[in-house]
Amino acid sequence: MIPDWLPSAVFYQIYPQSFSDSNGDGIGDLQGIIDRLPYLQDLGVTALWLNPIFDSPFLDAGYDVRDYFRVADRYGENADVERLCTEAHARGIRVCLDLVAGHTSWEHEGFLASARAEANEWSDRFVWSDNPWLTRDGDMTLVSGTADRHGAYGVNFFAHQPALNYGFAEPRRSWQQTPDAPGPRANRAMLREIMAFWFDMGVDGFRVDLAATLVKRDPSQAAVRALWREMRTWLDAEYPGRVLISEWGDPARSISAGFHVDFMLHFGTPGYPELMFNGEGFGQVRSGVPNCFFDRAGRGDFRHFERNFDLQQEGIAGGGFVGLPTANHDFQRPGCAGRRPDELETIQALLMTWPSVPFLYYGDEIGMRYLPELPSREGAYERTGTRTPMQWAAGAGAGFSTADEAEFYLPLDPDPARPDVASQQDNEDSLWHASRTLVHLRRQEAALRADAPCERLDQGEGYPLAYLRGTADDGIVVVIMASEGAAEFQVPADLALGECLAGRGARVEGQSVCLEGPAWGVWRVA
Repeated sequence: MIPDWLPSAVFYQIYPQSFSDSNGDGIGDLQGIIDRLPYLQDLGVTALWLNPIFDSPFLDAGYDVRDYFRVADRYGENADVERLCTEAHARGIRVCLDLVAGHTSWEHEGFLASARAEANEWSDRFVWSDNPWLTRDGDMTLVSGTADRHGAYGVNFFAHQPALNYGFAEPRRSWQQTPDAPGPRANRAMLREIMAFWFDMGVDGFRVDLAATLVKRDPSQAAVRALWREMRTWLDAEYPGRVLISEWGDPARSISAGFHVDFMLHFGTPGYPELMFNGEGFGQVRSGVPNCFFDRAGRGDFRHFERNFDLQQEGIAGGGFVGLPTANHDFQRPGCAGRRPDELETIQALLMTWPSVPFLYYGDEIGMRYLPELPSREGAYERTGTRTPMQWAAGAGAGFSTADEAEFYLPLDPDPARPDVASQQDNEDSLWHASRTLVHLRRQEAALRADAPCERLDQGEGYPLAYLRGTADDGIVVVIMASEGAAEFQVPADLALGECLAGRGARVEGQSVCLEGPAWGVWRVA
C-alpha cells in the first residue's frame, strides 16, 4: 500500500539546529520551523524530514537518543511537534521525523539499567558480551570498564551509542541471542510504541537511520528484512497513509523489506557519487570515476548513474521508490568545488524531473556552499561543513538568529557574497526561482510523478541528456546540458515539442533543441 501522495512528493530535509532560531539562543528550534512554514509552502515542498529532535546529550547531534518520547529542550517541547504537524498539514505539508532505531545514548535509562550487575527487564535489551576483556567480535566493537556488569557492550558507532539487541541471525557465542529471543522481541515492540506515540501526534512518517544494521551477523539480511516487513504490516494496518523511508542504500532490497522509499546515496549501491562528485577535489565524498556527470568540462558519463538506477528500479518492481537527495547532513552539498549557480540549476532540473522521489536539503535551493575544514561539533567531523546555518538574508546573522554570531550552533559561511533567500527571491533569474519553478512543476505534472514512465532519448554520455517522462501522447521532454559550451539535441521525428514549461539557455528550432550550457529545458509534448 503506497500512500497516494507519495509519487508526486517533494521532501525538504531540515537539520533543526541550523534552520531557524526563534528564541535568540543561536540554535534552531521547532518554533523556528513553524515560523518558516509560509516560506516552505511558497517553495512548494510537500513533506519535511527533520533530523533527530529527541532528548539527547548531543554527542552525535541527536543520533544518540536519551528519551524517544520527549523533544530535546533546545528544540522546544512535545506540544510544538503537534502544533508543527497541525500548521504544516493546513498548508499541504507532511512531517516526517528521524528514527534512530539501532542504538541509544549511553544515558538512556534502559541502557543504564542494562549495565547493572543484577538482572532486570533491560538486561537483554542491549548487546552485552559475557567477557569484559573482549573488545572486538566480527565487525562489532565492544566497550568495557564502564559498568559493574560482567561483560562489554556492543556499539554501533561511537562508544556513547550502545547497540540495541535485535538478535544475531547467525549467533556464534553464548551471549548472542536469536531475533526471536525475548529481548529482541521487546525492542521490536518498542519501535512500534515509539512510532505510534508520534503518529498519534500527527507525524506522517519516519526516516530510519541505517535501517539495514539492526540484526547482527545477518549476511543475507534475511532477518533484518523480516523485521521491517513485520513493521510494515503493522503500519499498513494501524496507520495507513504513513511512510517509512530507509537509510539502507539498496532500494531493491529495502523496498521489498517494507519501506516505501530508500536512497541512492554516497554508500551502498553505486551511482550517486558518479553523478555528483569527481574522484578528487569535491570534498568529503569521492566517486569511483575521475569525472562525474555534473562536470563543467563534460568529461563524465551519465550511464554510470543510469545503469545502477535501472537495476534498483528493476528490483523494486513498482513496490516503492528510489529517493534522490540534493545532499544530506552526512556528505557535501552540490555547492562545492566552485560550482556556479547555472551548474546547480542543472542538478535541480534532473532531480526534480527524474523518476524518483526528490529530497531537497535545506539551503540547496539557493546554492549554499559546503565549507570544508570547519572545527567539528557534536561528532560531525568532516560533515560539519554541510550543516551550517540557513542563510535567510544578507547582513549580520543571515536572518538565522538574533544571537551574537559567536553563539551560533555553527559558523556562517564567511563569504561576503554568500547566497541568501531574500536576495534571490528579489531576483527572477536566481537559483531560488528556478528551484521553486521545478518543485511546482514536479507537483503539478502527472508525467513527472515518481511512478510515471521514463525513456532516455539521447545516446551515450549524456551531453546533452534528454528523456521523455510519461508517454509520447501526453508527456514531458526534459533536456539538460550539464557542461559548458554549445550543444544540440535532435528531437525524434515522432515527437513534437509544445509549450516550454521552464528552462534556461535552451531554445527550440524545428526538431532541434539548441543549448548554451550549462542549460536545461522542460517542454510539454505537442
